[in-house]
Amino acid sequence: MIPFSPPKVYPELFDEILDSLQSGWITTGPKTKKFEENLAAYAGVPNVLCTNAATSGLELMLRWWGVKPGDEVILPAYTYCATANVILHCGAKPVMVDIGDDFNIDPEKIKGAITPATKVILPVDIGGWPCDYDAIKAIVDDPAIIDMFRPSNDKQEQLGRIMILGDAAHSLGATYKGKRSGSLADVTVFSFHAVKNLTTGEGGAICLNLPKPFDNAEIYAYLRVKSLHGQTKDALAKTQKGNWEYDVIEPGYKFNMPDLLAALGLVELARYESETLPRRKEIFERYESAFRQEAWAELPVWQSGEARSSLHLYLLRIKDIDELQRNRIITEIFNRDVSVNVHFKPLPLLTAYKTMGYRMSDYPNAYRQFSREISLPVYYDLEDEAVDAVIQAVIHAVNIVK
Repeated sequence: MIPFSPPKVYPELFDEILDSLQSGWITTGPKTKKFEENLAAYAGVPNVLCTNAATSGLELMLRWWGVKPGDEVILPAYTYCATANVILHCGAKPVMVDIGDDFNIDPEKIKGAITPATKVILPVDIGGWPCDYDAIKAIVDDPAIIDMFRPSNDKQEQLGRIMILGDAAHSLGATYKGKRSGSLADVTVFSFHAVKNLTTGEGGAICLNLPKPFDNAEIYAYLRVKSLHGQTKDALAKTQKGNWEYDVIEPGYKFNMPDLLAALGLVELARYESETLPRRKEIFERYESAFRQEAWAELPVWQSGEARSSLHLYLLRIKDIDELQRNRIITEIFNRDVSVNVHFKPLPLLTAYKTMGYRMSDYPNAYRQFSREISLPVYYDLEDEAVDAVIQAVIHAVNIVK
């Protein structure tokens, strides 16, 4: 069976983990700090805070921004549930809008969804393809939209507009108009979950890129405290001679990343541009070369003059089929010992959100893309022969069902 997305494992990872164990630091310590610094340099942002998941990173930022009951956050209907769950955790209302044909949030739909209660726009880079951030920025900077904005605390007053919080769980390494993902929004959150391009097993990172007069270093220091139960000193700081005493300034959260996870990230990041992304690009090109010959295949956009994907997901769509046919095609692919997936079930199809009153019929393009989509395996150790086996399994399955 060809798996869908196993992690990349090589000797250097074992060496780095062993080094952490032997150092005596397995919770948040020097390797986490180094990983944060390396990520900030890679993404081109002032500061990065690592967390135990992208989900906790998103929630931490929403709470820092002061999102509360009565507020609204705009997001695409086509995303993983975590994007919306964190909004509900803060007591706010997720305001879903439809997507474009590239799977990403439609900026035109954002404009019509904004109300005086809107505090955040939360675009999602589906599959690693960056959203149209310039179009989103133009919306939040529109004088009419700014005039509608109702700040409810000093931070919101200081920014003077809706904050753009990028869900870049898929897009580490993607570029948009010469800038890397992480530097495209006010704040961006990465994921290092087991199936991501760069994995730490579980984990995430908050990229702080707020404009002046915000002090991103100061915000980083505060978020670090908030991610450790509001405690003013972490374990590393408390080991300094005579430095045991600490305070808890607020009831915070347990969102920190330990050194054992950061050790994996350090090795992965060092090889990301030289090994990981080039191999994923080769796999994308092999899929594209094969499927462009098929009249039924709609290929994902993964590069253009202005943008480059992180190549996280190969989102193949089959023309002129319905959801049931798509599901039958997936079954036939599995019958050929090839694992595939679907990204994602739109939020209004999930019981949790259906019962809140969200209707799939309000987001027709999200359903249209979902109902025809099949995610193909893309990972570093996927050999060319296996890629060809995936291609043949897909072609065979489509020909049986269509």
